[in-house]
Amino acid sequence: MTQHKIEEFLDLLRDHWLKNQDQNLTQLLQKLADAAGCEQPLADIADDTLFYQLKMGETEKSEMIPGIAKDCEEDFKTALLKARGVIE
Repeated sequence: MTQHKIEEFLDLLRDHWLKNQDQNLTQLLQKLADAAGCEQPLADIADDTLFYQLKMGETEKSEMIPGIAKDCEEDFKTALLKARGVIE
């Protein structure tokens, strides 16, 4: 994991942990894994799964992922022109 990703993960984890102060770290991570639908042991769960759950766990199921939403265009023609570099 890169330094930037570790810092962002810790920031997200801190915010989530402050909301669940009655749990220890292992319980909190297991709760995140369960919410993500993981059935394997905590040690086998990918960092990205926990990262995604921290980032998106409290959003609506229909809400678009922020990384995708920033590139989303309402109009297909505009999206196509941007993709081809005709407009910015």
